[in-house]
Amino acid sequence: MTDFPQGRTVIVVPASQPMVAVLGPRDELLRVVETAFPAVDLSVRGNEISMAGEPGEVALVERLYDEITTVLRTGQGLSVEAVERLIAMLRTETAERPADVLTLNILSNRGRTIRPKTLNQKRYVDAIDKHTIVFGIGPAGTGKTYLAMAKAVQALQAKQVNRIILTRPAVEAGERLGFLPGTLYEKIDPYLRPLYDALHDMIDPESIPRLMTAGTIEVAPLAYMRGRSLNDAFIILDEAQNTSAEQMKMFLTRLGFGSRMVVTGDVTQVDLPGGTRSGLRVVQEILDGTPDVHFCRLASQDVVRHRLVSDIVDAYGRWDESQADDTRLGRGTGGPGGPSRRGRR
Repeated sequence: MTDFPQGRTVIVVPASQPMVAVLGPRDELLRVVETAFPAVDLSVRGNEISMAGEPGEVALVERLYDEITTVLRTGQGLSVEAVERLIAMLRTETAERPADVLTLNILSNRGRTIRPKTLNQKRYVDAIDKHTIVFGIGPAGTGKTYLAMAKAVQALQAKQVNRIILTRPAVEAGERLGFLPGTLYEKIDPYLRPLYDALHDMIDPESIPRLMTAGTIEVAPLAYMRGRSLNDAFIILDEAQNTSAEQMKMFLTRLGFGSRMVVTGDVTQVDLPGGTRSGLRVVQEILDGTPDVHFCRLASQDVVRHRLVSDIVDAYGRWDESQADDTRLGRGTGGPGGPSRRGRR
């Protein structure tokens, strides 16, 4: 065991703050801190938390408890996952306060509040406020579409826009839906269902049919955007990695006066036919550095689903890198069943 120069400090938790909220039920939040900072010895007596150990780590724990009490003062509870995110943000040595991330309210509905949960998610939300076109690029579970939709509903409620337009490419049907059974809406429903599901989290479900009938909310496949000019609207293109370069250009040039666009996608999950280059990959080369266009990149640490999702994303990333290395060195890229089919996961 390494001997550290010892730093020692005592934090006094305000009497107005119940210690059970700071330490967690059965001290589960305290155990998270102890696990994350093995170089710090923590002890609790009454409303005092004493810590001793490596000075830099002690200073981080002191900052962590300042962030914890700041969040709790807003009336928001803390979970194990939230404390783990606070620790991760503190270790990035960013200028932003982690408590500001976890207490930023975007939208409230039926007693539920939608907030960013990571530093990159807050930067993404802030970028949507500041730029006309924002690209949210990252793996599954990073909240890129969900947060964009929350910002769209917020803008509609604040009368910053007159309507919300949500669109996705219907890739598996090649955007030629005629051969599928049922009415038009039954044909496109499987591709748009995730957008409807998110809407139901943010707007009273009974009001959604009325808003859609009035055209205040429109959910449609990407092919239906062609030839339109979209004014005074908040427009979201989801699953943008499944657009071609031509489709991406078509979509972006629909931008009208008083409108904002958010484009979301995961460039590691491309379902386009072989040989078709993803429009989301191409547009990063074309528009990078363009004024009022912002690219926000989220990563595995921004995944807010089950903790295993982050591990899965990282594992696939490592596997992709190994396959690319094998290709460059001229080795076979076969996994089980033959050659790798990159981009068709």
